[in-house]
Amino acid sequence: MRLARVTLIWVALVAAIAGPIAAAASSPLLAWRDPVYITAGFAGVVALGVLLVQPLLIGGYLPGLPAHRGRRFHRWIGALLVVAVVIHVGGLWITSPPDVIDALLFASATPFSDWGVIAMWAIFAVALLAAFRRRLRLSARTWRIAHTSLAVVIVVGSVIHGILIEGTMETFSKAALCALVIATTMKVMVDLRVWAKRSPSR
Repeated sequence: MRLARVTLIWVALVAAIAGPIAAAASSPLLAWRDPVYITAGFAGVVALGVLLVQPLLIGGYLPGLPAHRGRRFHRWIGALLVVAVVIHVGGLWITSPPDVIDALLFASATPFSDWGVIAMWAIFAVALLAAFRRRLRLSARTWRIAHTSLAVVIVVGSVIHGILIEGTMETFSKAALCALVIATTMKVMVDLRVWAKRSPSR
């Protein structure tokens, strides 16, 4: 029974992430698209999938990866998220610099751009805080609150960004992935009591 449960959890996670990617890969909107644009788009889809993995790792919810080990992978997956965002934005810049400039200046006519840019800066802010945490001499509580606050901005901004875009991602699988990202993020915040004065022992 335990093996079946473990297998089911991992299969469900893979399906939740691979499903939207496969659906996007079969989209007719990819026809005639530039390879750079397609790469940028899929980097965005991968980034959304990574947002589902991150809270699962930090909460120790994945079989075989308890919280103390999950935190190590959390850092590496966080670096992957930064790379995916850079590829996403960089590819869009190559294909259409004016659109990216408008988005960065919050002057875009498409509302989803604003949310994507907000999430992007929050991701970069978390990465910088993590890189310079020791130099900044942040206390555990300060780090936890700052990291969690930015994580909420990342999740909310990314989900709204993804939902508002009418592109290659299939509607149902995209909505399901976004719902899972929000649900897992909320669960880990509640379970770990991230706003508590003391770090919970796990």
